[in-house]
Amino acid sequence: MLSLATHAVNPHSPIVMVSGLEKNYGNYPALKGIDFEIRESEIFGLIGPDGAGKTSTFHILGGIMDESKGEVAILGKDPRQVRLDIGYLTQTFSLYLDLSINENIEYAARIREVPEAKFKERRERYLRIMGLEKFGDRLAQNLSGGMKQKLALCCALIGRPKLLLLDEPTTGVDPVSRRDFWDVLGNVAAEGVTIAVATPYLDEAERCNRIALIHKGQILEMGTPAELKRNLGLKRLELRTRDIESSFDKLEDALKAKTVGDAISDVQLFGDRIDVLVRDTDAGKEALHSLLSADLKPEIVEEDATLENVFVSKLSSSEHAAAPSFPEAAREAKSGQAIAAHSISKIFGHFQAVKNVSVQINYGEIYGLLGANGAGKTTTIKMLCGLLDISNGEVSLAGRKTELRSVKLRKEIGYMSQKFVLYDDLTVMENLNFYCGTYGLSGKERKERIGWAIDTFELQGNEGTMAGALPGGWKQKLSFAASVLHQPSIIFLDEPTSGVDPLARRQLWQYIRLFAKNGAAILVTTHFLEEAEHCARLGFMVDGQLVAEGSPSEIKAAQPGVLISLKVSNTPKAYEALREIFEEWQVSIFGANLHVVLDNKEEDMARCQQKLADNGIRIFTSRQLPFTLEDAFISIVQRSKRNK
Repeated sequence: MLSLATHAVNPHSPIVMVSGLEKNYGNYPALKGIDFEIRESEIFGLIGPDGAGKTSTFHILGGIMDESKGEVAILGKDPRQVRLDIGYLTQTFSLYLDLSINENIEYAARIREVPEAKFKERRERYLRIMGLEKFGDRLAQNLSGGMKQKLALCCALIGRPKLLLLDEPTTGVDPVSRRDFWDVLGNVAAEGVTIAVATPYLDEAERCNRIALIHKGQILEMGTPAELKRNLGLKRLELRTRDIESSFDKLEDALKAKTVGDAISDVQLFGDRIDVLVRDTDAGKEALHSLLSADLKPEIVEEDATLENVFVSKLSSSEHAAAPSFPEAAREAKSGQAIAAHSISKIFGHFQAVKNVSVQINYGEIYGLLGANGAGKTTTIKMLCGLLDISNGEVSLAGRKTELRSVKLRKEIGYMSQKFVLYDDLTVMENLNFYCGTYGLSGKERKERIGWAIDTFELQGNEGTMAGALPGGWKQKLSFAASVLHQPSIIFLDEPTSGVDPLARRQLWQYIRLFAKNGAAILVTTHFLEEAEHCARLGFMVDGQLVAEGSPSEIKAAQPGVLISLKVSNTPKAYEALREIFEEWQVSIFGANLHVVLDNKEEDMARCQQKLADNGIRIFTSRQLPFTLEDAFISIVQRSKRNK
């Protein structure tokens, strides 16, 4: 168990001071005079869309490159003078894949000039904290994404840095590993390490003490997550009706036509609800009831705005632009089951990766398949779309149970894999032409489909750009465009928005919903649980089995116990104490607070209060929170493992 020393923090003692920082690449201004400071032992978040200037800022803070103008001080000195006091975890893995865990850490320690005695102590300690102590001899290339990131963090921490820079450290990491990773960061910060983190996941930004919203090289707003949400001046209404699609269309049309005045600021469609942003809840509710007929039986619940609401509202200059169009000569929409699996299994040698999974997805439906790394999601998708033979069971695609690899059936299927599968050394136009050729599109039809993709996915002006040079969000849009050029009626999307910022993610989901609205059956996997809210139904996989299924609301409502947020006098000490009486997954650090899942509210809360009192810890506030999908995911995964 990690023992944390109490660290006295002076809230007015900045470790990082940045004033008038500018960075130019030729004639392109990446940073335009930004100012901020990062305080001792603080977790400071830098959030913004692709190309906002986050990585340039981190490169300068890390002493990797010089600023064009302005002043930067780390511990009162130039960053290059204190490199040994800075740990840096970059976007791409900074590990040597052909070295073991122990060898990677030893190499990092030598670069950081760590004395041998301290190296051994720190290595054992950090491996224990990360849960890697049993895997020291395993090659880095054989680790999961989450384990690789934990190892990279070990390497960054081995020199005991005073400042830790983390550039999108959990991209592609499953929610369980992400929560573990952030609990470690909370402990590290409590020991006196100052942390600056850039992340595309706004649920992670909620865990930061303060955040800065950066866009086009300028900081638009800075403060605590609560301050940013409060400054937005908007409330969120969750709307559920009998007909979500038609209700959303009515609200969006009214918003574009400005017939609702200032009553409604924004609407966003999710799988089983609509989020409506309003300045005044009473005026917003009145507008909703006037626009929606009584037979739709609208149900409205008031909620606080989210950080994603802040992000989109501040950065989007054309939120209500015309929706993307569907290709001309659209296929006739089908009905009924598009994808059906009955007790399918997959065995690799002595290992059973998928165990008797049954799932049915209808045309026009978006279905989310969720699970931790190694749960069997990708293997299941590959069996469902015919890329992998099944060991047992039966699969039906588009009504066919045989010849699932036929050319005719292939033309009904679109597939976007986890990794960027386009050709980096081909241009945008060359990639689209190549995929048209693989789908048998030629002549006028090819020209029309490429023109549609360029216009719909806003790739104009980038036709001659190499795919490898595109930002992450643009790559994902191009990859999605290539997978649907042939207008498939069944679409498989394996983590389509990994690492994509909220604006680009929202736009990608507009495209996904467009195809579903026009009758396509869509199966999507994602590690971003807020995104899973867009799905009509969800299936949760654990160790190759489907253990839960339902709409997002049904999944959250079905979770046992309650979620409590505690503000206490000593967060890290309370974290350690409560993990002695509850299972580790039930206690997590969330910014300055603790989140605790209690199976029995009254009894477990009494145990909690007694344990904290015994450790001299005071509880300042205690409040019950609704379960998020991330909470539900972790609960489902951990309870399933507990019951085995």
